[in-house]
Amino acid sequence: MKPTIYDVAKGAGVSIATVSKVINNLHVGKKSKEKVLKVMKELNYKPSVLASALAGKPTSTIGFLLPDLANPFVAEMARRVEDRAHERGFNLVICSTDFDSEKEALYVSLLRQKSVDGFILAGSFKNVEVIKELLEEHVPVVLLTESYPSLSVSSVKVDDFIGGYEVASHLISLGHEKIAVIAEDANSSQERIRGYKQALQDKGLAIYEDMIVTSDSSSEDAERVAGELLDASDPPTAIFAANDKLAICVLHAARERKLSIPDDLSVVGFDNSVLSKSTDPSLTTVGQPIQDMCSQVVDFLIEEIEGKSTTKQRLVMLPQLIIRKSTGVCRLKNKI
Repeated sequence: MKPTIYDVAKGAGVSIATVSKVINNLHVGKKSKEKVLKVMKELNYKPSVLASALAGKPTSTIGFLLPDLANPFVAEMARRVEDRAHERGFNLVICSTDFDSEKEALYVSLLRQKSVDGFILAGSFKNVEVIKELLEEHVPVVLLTESYPSLSVSSVKVDDFIGGYEVASHLISLGHEKIAVIAEDANSSQERIRGYKQALQDKGLAIYEDMIVTSDSSSEDAERVAGELLDASDPPTAIFAANDKLAICVLHAARERKLSIPDDLSVVGFDNSVLSKSTDPSLTTVGQPIQDMCSQVVDFLIEEIEGKSTTKQRLVMLPQLIIRKSTGVCRLKNKI
């Protein structure tokens, strides 16, 4: 098997970004450079000659890193970003990172070797140091569905706080008081939880911290977490899932326990993905203006690539609660 840039980084005890700098003849400390060159020689690692030749030259190519193509909303984002990029005369290279910080660093490094003109980073990007390095080297970067207040980088996202607030308010209006949340380890999920808590607080209802749980990106774990909530001695009457993929896992867990939706349990998702209309029953969810978000993030990046704008912008769009058949009035005997 041919050695990779990851093998070089591991052998030299440096970051993948440092190896990339050495390959592209960018400034690196003398000791680090010597270590990298030594390991490259030992492993007989040969970087792409074409990539090196293209270094610094426009390629009309955008690198798009996203966390989880198995999530239908993420897949839909990829399609719309690709369509807009093609409209603007750019090609798109898509990499799925699986929420893995090492994969994030690896793909950024590999794409830089291919001399992409800039990056769109979607979802919760774990390796913030990689973003910092890109910004320090003046590589155009724009974030989609997330923002990092401490970094000077443009972003396009929905107001997750308002989305969470509207979900909780809707369930409270139906008489639900014990509302659980299943989230992922992402800034967007935390903002949705913050909005949910604020709605409960505004209505004078208790916040049950033990019913705010986190799942990883796998369906198996989401169903397990949902099952634990439903098997509790005093289970929730409603579950707010921080995205539609998680919500569908909640529906599966409920069916396994022969619970009727929404008579026994109300379920709400987030994203209004293509699957939300086809579930049985159809899923109450929060819609994001995905077309506008994807078009805008591509436009932001291209403006930066072409040097037409140096101003960093943070665009926050409003979500929309979409009420379907997975939510209903709380049964009186399950109320607190």
